[in-house]
Amino acid sequence: MIRRRSLIAATGLAAAGLGNAPAARAQAWPPGPVRGIVPFAPGSATDTVARLFADGMRDTLGHPLVIENRAGASGLIGAEAVARATPDGMTVLFGTNSTNAAANALFRRVPFDMERAFTPVSTMATVPLLVAVRADSPHRTLAELLAAARARPEAITYAQASSSQRVAAEMLAAMAGVKMLMVPYRSSPLAVQDLMAGRVDVFIADQAVILPQVGQPGGLRALAVTTKERSGQLPEVPTVAEAGNLPDYELFAWFVLAAPAGTPAVAINRLNEAVRAAAAAPALRERLGSTLGMAVRTSSPQEAASFVAAETVKWTNAIRAAGIEPE
Repeated sequence: MIRRRSLIAATGLAAAGLGNAPAARAQAWPPGPVRGIVPFAPGSATDTVARLFADGMRDTLGHPLVIENRAGASGLIGAEAVARATPDGMTVLFGTNSTNAAANALFRRVPFDMERAFTPVSTMATVPLLVAVRADSPHRTLAELLAAARARPEAITYAQASSSQRVAAEMLAAMAGVKMLMVPYRSSPLAVQDLMAGRVDVFIADQAVILPQVGQPGGLRALAVTTKERSGQLPEVPTVAEAGNLPDYELFAWFVLAAPAGTPAVAINRLNEAVRAAAAAPALRERLGSTLGMAVRTSSPQEAASFVAAETVKWTNAIRAAGIEPE
């Protein structure tokens, strides 16, 4: 009788263990370090966002999220690496509007299916762009810059190191009826260096890239911000709509964490939990918000998917309206 009771108890414990197995496996994910691909160079806005979130996600994941920069082709090289990775959640993309919304409209051949290759995990942040010139530029306002471009077509040069930067500049030129000459760069930090050195005339880039040099000796001057509202960090700087008399002009950049399509829900949900926990940290919000002028913005995976889909339509329409031909 005692032996039978023991067997029944043991069987019950085993059954309970089996019943909790999915929960145990969920708690165990990930089994090791997660690789986070940043498709732009070190020092870029995407790199800054990725490293801050990666640090904050470690406690929730129980393992480090190791950042790997794979820059090139306006982010397509790094994004392709994630699109082709094993869909187990162990490789993720710190994507942007360039890689996840604008690519199909900008390039004739995108080496992955932009709209189906990824499962969005969460949005992370949004940021306005700033129209910037070197501090001693003769163009002290956006109106003066556009007047110079109108007087001498393609004499004004602009730097671009990402799709969002190119779209922002071409959209401005198209709406203002001017022509500027594009100078491509491999990274935003290199473009900033050349702007300060006077090798290019203007650079429209994420506020996070431009802001540290604004007002510095030998640095940059911000002429306008690309959003409808002025920046909290630079309230004296007008919007493009105000400074350029272009009421319909609006553009902002964003960042999203994404995994390869087909990644199990357990991994997506744990990654989402980690993003939300990281975003709740005051230090991260202070660094991104107060210092770099970004708005921290997390979401559910479903909300992220809807956001990316809507932004794809918006960026596609903006690119076509600006008259940009796919390369």
